[in-house]
Amino acid sequence: MTNNKTYSNLRATLAIARASLRSILRSPSAVVFTLAFPLIFIVVFANIGGSGVSVDVGVSKTCDTTNEIYQALKKNPLINLIKTQTADEMNKNLAKGSLDAVIDIKPHVQMTPFSIDVKYSKASGKGPILQSALNNIFYRVQSAVLSKIQSYSNVQLPKIVDLKETTVSGREYKYIDFILPGQLGFSLLSSGVFGTAFVFLSLRQTLVIKRFFATPVKRYSIVLGEMIARIVFALAGALIIILIGHSLFGFTLIHGVVTVLNMLLLSFIGLIIFMGFGFTVSGIAKNESTVPPLSNIITLPQFLLSGTFFSTSAFPKWLRPLSEALPLTHLNNAMRKVAFEGAGLGDVTHQLLILLIWGIVIYAVAIKTFKWE
Repeated sequence: MTNNKTYSNLRATLAIARASLRSILRSPSAVVFTLAFPLIFIVVFANIGGSGVSVDVGVSKTCDTTNEIYQALKKNPLINLIKTQTADEMNKNLAKGSLDAVIDIKPHVQMTPFSIDVKYSKASGKGPILQSALNNIFYRVQSAVLSKIQSYSNVQLPKIVDLKETTVSGREYKYIDFILPGQLGFSLLSSGVFGTAFVFLSLRQTLVIKRFFATPVKRYSIVLGEMIARIVFALAGALIIILIGHSLFGFTLIHGVVTVLNMLLLSFIGLIIFMGFGFTVSGIAKNESTVPPLSNIITLPQFLLSGTFFSTSAFPKWLRPLSEALPLTHLNNAMRKVAFEGAGLGDVTHQLLILLIWGIVIYAVAIKTFKWE
């Protein structure tokens, strides 16, 4: 009798995925990189607090940028002056806490004081840093005027600054709202690069792939099976990280379940792209000892420069273009917008476009470098 049943590559793909998932769950390193490290960093940084040393200050369109007070602020390494936003954008960002303050300086004419209007964001909590910087500048300007008239003992020191300060209330931007998306990106990048590179190199070196070729299973079934296992494991880890952050540290999920689903969808997109890096490394690596250095060349710059631990606005200006070119930067920014600002996927199209471009480029490289034997 002949067997009329046709071979199902779908069943083969799912079987490979189940076997690979069991293997991942038994791997201590996979659990450490996907769950343990990110959770440890979240616990440490959430308790330390603070989101870097940079204060983002919006500059009003009517602000005089030629006076000494503005120039002193510009030279302060703690102050990041932003001149690209409209008045409406600055007001919205103040309420969200993504902008720390807005300043407007009217010029000083003869003995007329500077007229300075500062709006602080209650949500960001960085107002005292800017206040301290301004007080220091005011003291220096006042001292300079005093030194010019010190020979006249009866002359009253003129008023130099007419300061108006207001605070805009809004949703509090906690450090966990910054650090958790970065650690989630850290987990996805580690899993996508290291996990994929090691598993396919191991399958090739142990001749498992050659044994697969002795069966009717298609090559795409092998790749898809391994990818499905990685995706299921990584998304489960992402869900655990989000829920622990929300329940224990008050991580903001502005639209609840909808926000979680959007974050998981972004995690899926990011993981697919990061796995492309892993495929490339597995094709280039000669043996297992060369996987870590090659993977670190890809992951380490992104861990340090993509806003994983510190805001990219705190970086020197010459370093920011490099940071903006990295895919993890755009994944982290999209995650933060979705979680804290309540943005939908349609509101992060810029970040998704950059990720798509990275995906096209890296998979084109992976196809050329990947080896089956």
